[in-house]
Amino acid sequence: MKRYLVFALVGPFVGGFLLLLTTTYQSGYWTQTNWGEVGKLFVVFFKTLQYSYLFGFLPSLMIGAVDDILLHVRRVGPMLRMMLVGLFAFILASLTYSSRGSDSGAVQFILYGLVGFVPAVLSSWFVHRYVEEPQPAAVAS
Repeated sequence: MKRYLVFALVGPFVGGFLLLLTTTYQSGYWTQTNWGEVGKLFVVFFKTLQYSYLFGFLPSLMIGAVDDILLHVRRVGPMLRMMLVGLFAFILASLTYSSRGSDSGAVQFILYGLVGFVPAVLSSWFVHRYVEEPQPAAVAS
């Protein structure tokens, strides 16, 4: 249960911030702004944080479920599990957020994929590091 709590708390927070950074980059905000305007980014982030949790809660729990399933596969170690969970989240986020129109491209696909990859790997690492994981039972032969 603690695993899902970590994914539900960390995922929307980090993912929402990365999604905000990605959308501001895609809109051209960073090409015409100065360091004095960066504070506005954090104001927008904290004003929209409730929506990050509203719309990111269930996807984070789904990624946590994938992590939980991979925990019970004996041949998958912690590092491989983190990478598989991150890859799954990368694909889901990039397919969900990136467009398929004339403005699509590799940069957009990668940036939106990182919106899913980074929170998933970070949450999986927190779970591995700070939550006690049950060891899979050995099969008697």
